[in-house]
Amino acid sequence: MPIPAPNLYPEFNIVRLSHVELVVTDLAKSRAFYVDTLGLQVTDEDSESIYLRAMEERGHHCLVLRQGSEPCARELGFKLFDEESIEKAEHFFKAKGLPVEWVDRPYQSRTFRTRDPHGIPLEFYVKMDRLPPIHQQYALYKGVKPLRIDHFNVFSPNVDESVAFYNQLGFRVTEYTEDEASGRLWAAWTHRKGGVHDIAFTNGAGPRLHHTAFWVPTPLNIIDLLDLMSTTGWVSNIERGPGRHGISNAFFLYIRDPDGHRIEIYCSDYQTVDPDLEPIKWDLKDPQRQTLWGAPAPRSWFEEGSLFEGQKPVKAQLDAQPIIAP
Repeated sequence: MPIPAPNLYPEFNIVRLSHVELVVTDLAKSRAFYVDTLGLQVTDEDSESIYLRAMEERGHHCLVLRQGSEPCARELGFKLFDEESIEKAEHFFKAKGLPVEWVDRPYQSRTFRTRDPHGIPLEFYVKMDRLPPIHQQYALYKGVKPLRIDHFNVFSPNVDESVAFYNQLGFRVTEYTEDEASGRLWAAWTHRKGGVHDIAFTNGAGPRLHHTAFWVPTPLNIIDLLDLMSTTGWVSNIERGPGRHGISNAFFLYIRDPDGHRIEIYCSDYQTVDPDLEPIKWDLKDPQRQTLWGAPAPRSWFEEGSLFEGQKPVKAQLDAQPIIAP
């Protein structure tokens, strides 16, 4: 299926991805991972939840950890441009026959929750409580020195359908992988904020959350994190990398939190703001699309992901397989 033409004038204006809420089974252990090891900043916490932001962010939170009995992802949050956009977004999802529920969210303005056609839980709002800047408080920089949330990647049972739906929301494809035999999409990277992606879709049983990524200053910060994790009891949580992606050209590291939620540490992709930017096509069998240096990803990276709350995954419709490390 061909990549859809960019939708430069969607019905409402999504600014960027904003936040994710993860259910974790041991809040203290998760705090040790995200705060003490990665270096995210606590903006509020109690016995049931922890709100976190990264060093460049002015909004109250980019990650919410919620105590629960079963690990899962509760929703992916997106920031809208203005109140008119949130009214139009409500109308859009209702017109598609998708559920719309207005919810009270701490530190956020009017917020509604919905799902995409495959069942990914989405949350939309306009304003979040603003906090004083901390990007020049260098004494606070710890761990990998995370600067901001960068993107989500989700497993989709039909990437063509996912791309077509999010194209209606104004997400533009920057790079994609196509199965040459069927002509169908195996993966696609789509953006709103002018980077390579705000949300990417990967072929697989879904919907499931593949990973959440945080942008860091340089590849050296990733090396520092590896040294820290390998000497503070987290070596087994290192899953893949470090390396440089072919797709996005970004330097990366994939790690797993105490409940198995996958986190990518990410930096140095490229600007994509031009409205006429042509998507880059990759062959599914090209090993350099995964890692420019040629090393294939482990099987876990292609098969494991976080369940979305209340959503049972379905089998992927495309059977094509990438190159997997033995």
